[in-house]
Amino acid sequence: MLKRNRTLFALRKFLAKEFQPTLVFTLKWLLVAIAVGLLAGSASAAFLLSLTWATDYREANLWIIALLPLGGLLIGWVYHRYGESVVKGNNQLLEEFYNPLKVIPLRMAPLVLFGTVVTHLFGGSAGREGTAVQMGGAIADRFTKWFRLANEDRRIVITMGVAAGFASVFGTPLAGAVFALEWLIIGRIRYESILPAFLAAYVADYACASLWMVPHTHYEIPIVPDLSLPLLLWIIPAGICFGLAGRLFAKATRFWSGLFRKYLPYPPLRPVVGGVVIALFVYLTGSTKYIGLGVPTIVDAFSEDLPWYDFLAKIGTTSLTLGAGFKGGEVTPLFFTGATLGNALSGIIPLPVALLAAMGFVGVFSGATNTPLACTLMGIELFGAESGVYVGLACVLAYLFSGHAGIYHSQIIGSPKHSPTKRHKGKKLGNVS
Repeated sequence: MLKRNRTLFALRKFLAKEFQPTLVFTLKWLLVAIAVGLLAGSASAAFLLSLTWATDYREANLWIIALLPLGGLLIGWVYHRYGESVVKGNNQLLEEFYNPLKVIPLRMAPLVLFGTVVTHLFGGSAGREGTAVQMGGAIADRFTKWFRLANEDRRIVITMGVAAGFASVFGTPLAGAVFALEWLIIGRIRYESILPAFLAAYVADYACASLWMVPHTHYEIPIVPDLSLPLLLWIIPAGICFGLAGRLFAKATRFWSGLFRKYLPYPPLRPVVGGVVIALFVYLTGSTKYIGLGVPTIVDAFSEDLPWYDFLAKIGTTSLTLGAGFKGGEVTPLFFTGATLGNALSGIIPLPVALLAAMGFVGVFSGATNTPLACTLMGIELFGAESGVYVGLACVLAYLFSGHAGIYHSQIIGSPKHSPTKRHKGKKLGNVS
């Protein structure tokens, strides 16, 4: 009996020593993930519903696009008056992760929500990922203030907010979690946040899709051919094109931003001028195809023949909209760019049009955000595992051929993509040509 008691005591001591820290870590972040996920997922649900209303109202009342300059003035003035501390958006989340200075003001969430809805209501071309990520990050960082978290725990909390926002706005929890881990440092993944990120992503997606019953767009690839060497070789030029498109998108946005800053030092005037240009473009073309999210065109890219220049037009309108100071994300316009480019490439690359559209959908996103693993998982979640090899190779190739460019200029390069030297390592994208 005494020997058995000693054995049980030793076993309990061993289990406590080996597993108690992991168990405590898991329970701690599970509780935080439930809170962050429910709050961020609910915010994304409200945002998506607001965006649907704004889009429907605009399409039913096209005259409102003429007021886009006034909408831009409103956004510019509000941010100039009340949003100077949060104007950097996604890049501010990155900078606070690298060098924690102060808690992200909660005002980031309502301001970016307001700015994005107004942008879409009056006819700007923007997305939704940036808004959801900023809302998630700002909400999650409240826990830093409430519980006085140390810097390392704060980094985990910010990562959870990003994962929750991304996962809930697109309905892709796997991609959302990996995106939050992958976007922080190019070529590196911070595994200390992996469990909290996955927990927050799944809770947020559940809150948005199941609790609030907010639907997401579904895409289908009717035919995925068996992979062969000739088809494998055809993926290479497609991936290169997607990477170059992502690079062009990032460069164009930075170009317009720099141009407006140079010639219009008063920030509220920048979206006014940008709004005039976009409104005139819509009037001259007689189409709203290239403004807003562009989801109907993305869906059409999987089954219909579209004009080859659609991807260029979307890059132009979105880069101008965001560069001028309107609010919103870049990812859905990147989906538009990639899907329509894939549709155009179907005329010369012998792959099904839906498969090429899917490859471009996530490939251009990969090149512009430098997150090939998250984009591969997104492709699998949205289009099915059968397309995994195709979308995975397209994402990796696009990542490589986009160069050291990206839409998040505060990203730090952890591993240069294809240079044997270390001349880029540790630098921000904004400092790399």
